[in-house]
Amino acid sequence: MFSLASQVARRCAAPVAKHQFTLRAGFAQTVKEGLTATDAWNKSCYSEIDYTINENLPVFDAVQKFAAYNIGCLVTTDSSGKISGVISERDYVCKVALLGKKSKDCFVKEISTKSANLITASPSDTVSNCMAKM
Repeated sequence: MFSLASQVARRCAAPVAKHQFTLRAGFAQTVKEGLTATDAWNKSCYSEIDYTINENLPVFDAVQKFAAYNIGCLVTTDSSGKISGVISERDYVCKVALLGKKSKDCFVKEISTKSANLITASPSDTVSNCMAKM
């Protein structure tokens, strides 16, 4: 039995169909017009990963997920499963490692960026709109 991380890695390494790209003045290659965030997500080889972590868990658990899935951030959730913010590798480096704290002694909610400070996209947003928000 393969771990989820190895399954995702094998899926990402598999050949994929070529997508049509168009060139626009002032932009690099862009994706097909009208493609939504949901469309892009469904085409992604990362769609099987759980990108969430409970804010009451130790930071160590977040770091384990970063390493296991080769990702740099996770959506934090409260005890009822609602989005409460986001935690990144940078949060870990700046708020735990550089201060000499231990990741097993700090909780995700202590170092994460709270949801009030986040800009989000909806599944129906176009990829172009998502890119503009970034």
